[in-house]
Amino acid sequence: MPVESLWAPRTLVAALLFGEGLAALLALGSDRATWVFFGVASLAAQWIILLTLGGLFLLRRPLANVDAVRIPYVTLVAMLCATSLVLLTGSIVLPGLATDVPGGWNALAARSLAIVTLVGVLGLIAFENHRQARHMAVRAKQAELDLLRARIRPHFLFNTLNTATALIHRRPDEAERVLLDLSDLFRAALAAPSAILLAQELELARRYLEIEALRFGDRMQLEWSIPATLPDVLVPPLSIQPLVENAVRHGVERSRHGGMVSVRISIEPRDVVVEIRNTRPGDDALPAPGGHGLGLRASIAGIDAATAGLGTVSTTQEGDMHVIRVRLPLAGPAVR
Repeated sequence: MPVESLWAPRTLVAALLFGEGLAALLALGSDRATWVFFGVASLAAQWIILLTLGGLFLLRRPLANVDAVRIPYVTLVAMLCATSLVLLTGSIVLPGLATDVPGGWNALAARSLAIVTLVGVLGLIAFENHRQARHMAVRAKQAELDLLRARIRPHFLFNTLNTATALIHRRPDEAERVLLDLSDLFRAALAAPSAILLAQELELARRYLEIEALRFGDRMQLEWSIPATLPDVLVPPLSIQPLVENAVRHGVERSRHGGMVSVRISIEPRDVVVEIRNTRPGDDALPAPGGHGLGLRASIAGIDAATAGLGTVSTTQEGDMHVIRVRLPLAGPAVR
């Protein structure tokens, strides 16, 4: 759980609603179950929540280096400190509030701290169960992704070797270039890092398109539109390249007159958008190449796992263009 998620709008609303619910329970369980008591309990609960989140926000820089597993424990400590501060302030500002409570402010403080501790411990248990369930889901998804990659790589290898074979007698220099590009691609694939920079993944896609450009010649037009500087967004290796390969196989390869493939990168306030476009084949299109959509499925699974569900891969038709749009968050697990 990254600390930034604690003051996301959804988290803030959930925390405030939880405070109201806790205040209602305290009011209903008291002999002084009045609207005044509920109002005071609600005010105290909201102040405790806001002080806790405010303190964590002020400490966000040192907390950024804390293991995410420890953040809930830090949050519980901050909530107990905020509760103590609110109770101390209440005893000074409203000394008569606890006159009807046996033991006065001391008993009220002990009861309140016990309730906060109990709620915090229950929250820690729920968080740990959620973390373990998510960890198991990620491992299962990673296993599925590894299986998909294992099935994609031989297909890509055979296509590239066929290209080199076709060029080796007529254009040996270009055949050598194809094999060198293939070597770089497979060096990156076999290294099997969990994530690489988006700029590195785009370089792999560029190497692939250079190989295909040699195979198709004038039938294939390439267009690149990439900013001079890209943010350090992390993506799974071979997550963009299969989408580019799909654009070639289902666009240029099927068209009797060839077509265009374009790769565009745009940086939005919260996302980096990778857009892969290819011209759709006409009515006289060649038969669709064999395949089971493994490249697209692997890219969707990999990006979803790497971005904790924040990244998306979508396909649309815009006129005579087929568009694959990948959205990668600028904040979260996919950014280094």
